[in-house]
Amino acid sequence: MKGTEGTTVREEDRRDDGPRRTGKAVDMCRWLAYSGTPILLDSILYRPVHSLIDQSLHAKMGVETTNGDGFGVGWYVPDKDSPAVVRDIGPAWSDRNLREIAEHVVSPLFFAHIRASTGTAVQQTNCHPFRHGRWMWMHNGAIAEFHRVRRDLALSVEPGLFPYVEGSTDSEMMFYLSLTLGLEEDPPGAVARMAGLVERVGHEHGVEFPLQMTVSVTDGVRLCAFRYSSQKRSRSLFYSTRVDTLRSLHPDVAFLREISDDARLIVSEPLGDLPGAWNAVPEGTYGVVQPEGDEMHAFEPAA
Repeated sequence: MKGTEGTTVREEDRRDDGPRRTGKAVDMCRWLAYSGTPILLDSILYRPVHSLIDQSLHAKMGVETTNGDGFGVGWYVPDKDSPAVVRDIGPAWSDRNLREIAEHVVSPLFFAHIRASTGTAVQQTNCHPFRHGRWMWMHNGAIAEFHRVRRDLALSVEPGLFPYVEGSTDSEMMFYLSLTLGLEEDPPGAVARMAGLVERVGHEHGVEFPLQMTVSVTDGVRLCAFRYSSQKRSRSLFYSTRVDTLRSLHPDVAFLREISDDARLIVSEPLGDLPGAWNAVPEGTYGVVQPEGDEMHAFEPAA
């Protein structure tokens, strides 16, 4: 994403990965999204020094150090209308099936998510990413006091979509609210309308700061990522520097010679300490990774 390649994470983001936990049904997770040259999942999930698998045990910037309450990966392959999704309730660091998948699956666009639940059940249907048709969604953060606002939000989901809600998380509810509000036609607008709805309902129930989110959503072609919270102290989120820039900075790094200039990573926290590789997504911002060029814009909830 263009716009702030020199940005560094703020000290308050290091100290406090968002507002204090309030209410129930809160997910504190780590995730990554990749788009670009088709690569083995293993090259991103396992090989980096601070890979997502390492973060499942040793997260540095999340609310929880350990994210062992389930995981999920979702990926696209040519000539398929919808992504493959594999989710399980065990910890990612010891799952042999995930290791097997990562060493054999090649994809140009994939999501991976590790979960730390502090409220909703540890069950497969509560693991990210969530899928509907060609769309995938994953989230880190929380709808504050979700147990109080859940009924009102559920009634706002399009009746034709509601039967597809399988789990009990606020994250999946946010996905289906966004689908209800036009995700397939206008992803940024739909997520803004979803955020506005969550804040309105939260305020009606006396919740001061209703929403905390870093979200990624894709249809297999365009990838959108959002960083926003009602309190303006959002969870950490980073994007990778342009590959051609990194090649000039680090001509000896073999991996950079193997991927195309359009390869992009968006992550909850950096996968390593390669100088110049990671840029903090500014507060209240969304980015779009797409074939016609990346974009970054300010994000605000919509009425």
